[in-house]
Amino acid sequence: MRAVVTRVKEASVEIEGRVNGAIGQGLLVLLGVGPEDTEVSAVKMADKVCGLRIFEDENEKMNLNLSAVGGKLLVVSQFTLYADTRSRRPGFSSAAKPEQAVPLYERFMSECRALGFQVEHGEFGADMQVYSRNDGPVTILLEL
Repeated sequence: MRAVVTRVKEASVEIEGRVNGAIGQGLLVLLGVGPEDTEVSAVKMADKVCGLRIFEDENEKMNLNLSAVGGKLLVVSQFTLYADTRSRRPGFSSAAKPEQAVPLYERFMSECRALGFQVEHGEFGADMQVYSRNDGPVTILLEL
């Protein structure tokens, strides 16, 4: 499982011209699922994302996690995180197939909710427009 996690002041995702999900302060998570991923991967990634201490404390040090700042999550499925870029035209055969990826994407979000966070999201497989006002910017690449 791979995730690109960006600290944001606000973020939203639109599908066919309508807002599907929007947050204020929090994390924009682009989530990719690989063929070796399992429910354990989804649980571990949720714990890792939600526990990241990438928000500034009173001393301007990245020391606070999502919970400490009352942040929310916007999760967007992103199979392109598994792109094979050995040639100029990326291939995506390394990404999990939808029948495997959708349940793990959903499990990741449900685990984040179980940890106490509000989760907004895109729609798996949809053509989406993602907007963000990055904070910092701070962007972290996670891989299990």
